[in-house]
Amino acid sequence: MKTFCGRANPTTGSMEWTEEDENYDYHQEIARSRYADMLHDKDRNVKYYQGIRAAVSRVKERGEKAIVLDIGTGTGLLSMMAASAGADFCYAIEVFKPMANAAVKIVEKNGFCDKIKVINKHSTEVTVGPDGDMQCRANILVTELFDTELIGEGALPTYEHAHKYLVQEGCEAVPHRATVYVQLVESKRMWSWNKLFPVHVEAEDGEKIIVSPSEMENCPGVPSVCDIQLNQMPSSDFTILSNVMTMFSVDFSKPVRSASTCYRVQLEPVKSGKAQIVLSWWDIDMDPSGMINCTMAPYWVKSTSAFQWRDHWMQCVYFLPNEEPVLQGEKVYLTACRDEYSVWYKLQKARGEEEDKADVRVESPVCRCQAHLLWNRPRFGELNDQNRTCQYIKSLTKVLKTDSVCLCISDGSLLPVLAHYLGAKQVHPSKIDLYHPDEFFKANHLEDKIKIIEFFFELLTSSLLEDKKISVLVGEPFFTTSLLPWHNLYFWYARTAMTSHLTSNVTVLPQSASLHMMIVEFQDLWRIRSPCGTCEGFDVQTMDDMIKNSLNFRESKEAEPHPLWEYPCKSLSDPQLVLTFDFRETVPQHCLSTEGSVNLLRKGKSHGAVLWMEYHLAADISVSTGLMQVSNEKGNCEWNPHCKQAVYFFSSVIESETLSDLPSAVTYAINFNTKTGEIAMDFKL
Repeated sequence: MKTFCGRANPTTGSMEWTEEDENYDYHQEIARSRYADMLHDKDRNVKYYQGIRAAVSRVKERGEKAIVLDIGTGTGLLSMMAASAGADFCYAIEVFKPMANAAVKIVEKNGFCDKIKVINKHSTEVTVGPDGDMQCRANILVTELFDTELIGEGALPTYEHAHKYLVQEGCEAVPHRATVYVQLVESKRMWSWNKLFPVHVEAEDGEKIIVSPSEMENCPGVPSVCDIQLNQMPSSDFTILSNVMTMFSVDFSKPVRSASTCYRVQLEPVKSGKAQIVLSWWDIDMDPSGMINCTMAPYWVKSTSAFQWRDHWMQCVYFLPNEEPVLQGEKVYLTACRDEYSVWYKLQKARGEEEDKADVRVESPVCRCQAHLLWNRPRFGELNDQNRTCQYIKSLTKVLKTDSVCLCISDGSLLPVLAHYLGAKQVHPSKIDLYHPDEFFKANHLEDKIKIIEFFFELLTSSLLEDKKISVLVGEPFFTTSLLPWHNLYFWYARTAMTSHLTSNVTVLPQSASLHMMIVEFQDLWRIRSPCGTCEGFDVQTMDDMIKNSLNFRESKEAEPHPLWEYPCKSLSDPQLVLTFDFRETVPQHCLSTEGSVNLLRKGKSHGAVLWMEYHLAADISVSTGLMQVSNEKGNCEWNPHCKQAVYFFSSVIESETLSDLPSAVTYAINFNTKTGEIAMDFKL
């Protein structure tokens, strides 16, 4: 059986389904999973172990046998904790077959075969009875079904079913309860991930302002949570408007209801401002008394001494449907609504005690403007980055003439409007260029000034261009299908396909691009790819081997995209230019290859290489999708916050304590396949 997988094709700018080996899909699932991250999460593991020991003790004190149900067992870790804590028997449920197979091996290796039964089913399909998967109902329910939003992985319906069919009434539960916390803030930076701000353009005939259509201005956006490492958000980027409030709790030891519901709290703002964002996180109590607590609270809420880095559970950013002015001391109501899998918020002014409670329910937000469906949050941030926009304005000013015929190639870009305001005679955005161009041009009174061309570049005809040749070809470039930095080289392929429609002295902006690389030591991100060996005394080497095999499933290892502003690292080398791409020329037939070495200048652990693109718009004007600057002697890096950078993790880590024992260099071989648009790379320490 073959598996079809979606992969970005940089030569066509689209997602394409490729036929892969039947094992490819699950290898990707394992390779890109967060199992290693969870096994490295010392705080989580210790607290679970403490909670499980306490629950087994409570059951034993009642003179009962301790029968454990572990839903979503993964490696079998929590079941092994229960067995070693004295549980009489554990049923470990795991729906993902390769994972269930690994759990069987791990349980066997640790000597718990007689105490743990791994069941490869969804928990809702598990049967109870003499001939069933479980002999009897369990009296201890252990689960780890949570994501950053708490309920996004279906924890509520899973608990609801378990209480009805799989566990005894009054069972013990680890965790015992979860509590969701909220805090109201104002943040221009975070709000810029959800709304398009006006763009100011200094043109020859005075200042122009690009505005978004009213339907976009008033659009509530999409209900999907924005989960980030809030601990990397400096306090200067937001203003706290309320104290931390408890929004709702779920007691997992009692029957759980997954049906949609709402919760409401009254807030008294501690400061006046514009309420735009609800920051949210949760904690779990592993025991009824709340003495064993595991929290996701950010740095300004809890002391950093208790700080545990983790990537499988982060913090949530929710955008209110509209910004609401609030006054210090003037009470407001915050309503949280949830369905089985997601949460959303609304803020309302307090209107006295007689307020009708029927007003509480808030419908799930639906994007009406389409922009939130086309642009992700970082893309909104990028379009709102005035410094970046200024670089494009400066470059366009240099190259545009009054008789310029300009074509823009980028997804959801403001370049066509900028080009028009800066004096181009004719501007043609491609059909993919704006999310809803008619509305956008109307809002800026440009509907009769800019002509949209609906075409694929290889099918472009002279008649579509009114028999004129393109004298200025522009792109950011940005395409929604791009996953890795070099996928935006689709611009080069589109430019090549259109050669016959370009003037002989065409200006291409950007005129070229370059691929850059740097060797880094990560503060924490290394954990997601690092072998664990043993976890709380249990041998999980089988899991390490499984992840390693999956990462090496393809002949050549691949780089993976990560937003490095969320993951601090220090540079161990200078940034190095490795490949250049000249957009003034067409894509060559032959591959572009380079080999070389990069010198290590600082001591540290060489965890991997970071790669990014820089676009050279015009003479002396460039924009970087990666490194913005190395900020001090220690090598701390500042990254473009709107883009994901490519990270290639080395399979072995070289640790250099002193400069004298540094391997003097890391050698690399990088190959850009012009037929596929993909980059293969290899590094040797």
